[in-house]
Amino acid sequence: MSNRDLKAVLRSERLGERDRIPAELRLEYSLAMADHAGDDIAFEPGTIVSGFFPIRSEIDIRPLMARLKDRGARLCVPVVLDRQTIAFRELVAGAELVDTGFGTRGPGPDAAVLDPEILLVPLSAFDRQGHRIGYGAGHYDRAIARLHQKGLDPRLIGIAFDCQEVAEVPAEAHDVRLEAILTESGLKTFSAP
Repeated sequence: MSNRDLKAVLRSERLGERDRIPAELRLEYSLAMADHAGDDIAFEPGTIVSGFFPIRSEIDIRPLMARLKDRGARLCVPVVLDRQTIAFRELVAGAELVDTGFGTRGPGPDAAVLDPEILLVPLSAFDRQGHRIGYGAGHYDRAIARLHQKGLDPRLIGIAFDCQEVAEVPAEAHDVRLEAILTESGLKTFSAP
């Protein structure tokens, strides 16, 4: 089985497990994440942090994002510009939200486009070495590559439920490791390779 096929199998299995978490429990886990990491993610006031609005059965990190904003983070969220590209638009109180692709909403085209210094990255599966499997479209891989081309090195923190962990993600040359993973049981930092 190719790495691509294996990733597809792992993605399907882990997303199926995530889908089975009852909505009430997902809400409890979302609040637990904010409690676990709201004060533990280190950054200076004014740091640009990219979060996301939940789709499907994703964990809802809005309570965490609110905590980070209270600590001085400047927030942004991804918006789909085309089938290949996402941009990170600034999220400010009172701004109108528009449809932004993949069934979510976000700031409209008048919002500032920012380069995040910390990315809270949604995913379908992860392993204890910091490798991740996304949703298969490659949006985050390309966005991270663009940031690297600009000379930026954002901190990558995966966001998932514990049930999305797998023994091993088949890593490929273009894959970028996560610095940490945040689940309902806490923030775990990965050691350097």
